Amino acid sequence: MQHFVIFITIVCLFACNERPKKLTEISGKQLPITDSIVDTDTVDKFITPYRKHINEVLDSALAYAPSAITKDDGKFNTSAGNLMADIVMSEANPIFKSRTGQNIDFVILNFGGIRSIISKGKVSERTAYEVMPFDNSIVVVALKGKSVRDLISFLINAKRPNPIAGIQIILNKNGKLQDLNIQGKPFDENKKYYIATSDYLAKGGDDMGFFSDGLNSVDLNYMIRNAMIDYFKKIDTLRAEVDDRFIIIE
Repeated sequence: MQHFVIFITIVCLFACNERPKKLTEISGKQLPITDSIVDTDTVDKFITPYRKHINEVLDSALAYAPSAITKDDGKFNTSAGNLMADIVMSEANPIFKSRTGQNIDFVILNFGGIRSIISKGKVSERTAYEVMPFDNSIVVVALKGKSVRDLISFLINAKRPNPIAGIQIILNKNGKLQDLNIQGKPFDENKKYYIATSDYLAKGGDDMGFFSDGLNSVDLNYMIRNAMIDYFKKIDTLRAEVDDRFIIIE
């Protein structure tokens, strides 16, 4: 009888012990956010003041555009592309010079990076977010002359107006390179050039593999969008047009 009681006690003790839990399955499902989701009054009341303040900041007028600025108004260069590249040159060069003692020679951006036109009228911070929604920072890459030639060949063969500034490309009637000037001077194959671009392109994005041959690069930790906002704050009226920075002689 004593042995039976001990046996039952041991069985009960083991039965009462919790076994360790183990994860056996993970599952999930998408919960789409649609207009069918009802607002929560308490949450909406909490965020309303912040939403109002953000909208006031984003929509405050910084400058004025007398006409629409678009990336579709030119074959080799466009008003929007020229403005974007000129802004990067204007706002980034003082920063780069203060850190390195060198000047940016020219700028190249990508056509697809411009995501909206600048409509005629008020220009605001929201405008900058619409044109450049990506958090791309400005990077300056040093390239040898040979790599610059590869860059020019890319621009000629791209068949779309990638934004450039500080450089002039002139093609003959057959579409071949006739003249190449950088900062108003003829291209020198033996010179090292400093090119401002986005961090995305500096890493070879949009097939710009020539940047992988860079001698060195400097990330300014300065977003293109912020450069646009800083520029808008300085300029009363935006002036942008298609010009002769990339042309073909017919």
